[in-house]
Amino acid sequence: MPRLRSFILALPAALAFMVPLGAHADLKIAVVNVPQLLEEAPQAKTAMQALQDEFAPRQREILAQQKELKTKEEKLQRDGAVMAENERRNTEKDLRESQRELQRKQNEYVEDLNLRRNEELGKLQRSLLQEVQAFARAGTYDLVVGEGVLYRSDTLDITAQVLAALQQRAKSSPGPKPATPAKPPAPKP
Repeated sequence: MPRLRSFILALPAALAFMVPLGAHADLKIAVVNVPQLLEEAPQAKTAMQALQDEFAPRQREILAQQKELKTKEEKLQRDGAVMAENERRNTEKDLRESQRELQRKQNEYVEDLNLRRNEELGKLQRSLLQEVQAFARAGTYDLVVGEGVLYRSDTLDITAQVLAALQQRAKSSPGPKPATPAKPPAPKP
């Protein structure tokens, strides 16, 4: 990834030396705010909601177990002084085992959630990249840059148009496959 980032950072400067001075006027260059697409695209929201729905039962189970553990702790604090030694020892042992079990479940939950989130994020990034590429081809862009730009004119940012295409695609089909988007508006000279 560092190589790609370095390449992207060096790309605008390299283009300035590679393209003859008179040819700059013919280039069609645009900028896409990838983090904004990842945050605002309907496909991203759908993926995050699906993850939330997938992990909600486990989250409810953990919350119930936390509540049960708290009840046991309160009972031990309240009644511990009047309990028989053997009963208090067994209750403390049960409490420690319950705490360990809860901690194990919480760790597994976080690991599984992070793993699934990364899987979904990878799918979403690939889908968005395909969408941006299809949009750029349809709009006959010469260059679309996502990160590493030090300066850009707001007229070059096509994020809103790509986001509109994503929203349109989400309305027309639930699948993440990009199709040929509507022709973008002609750039202003």
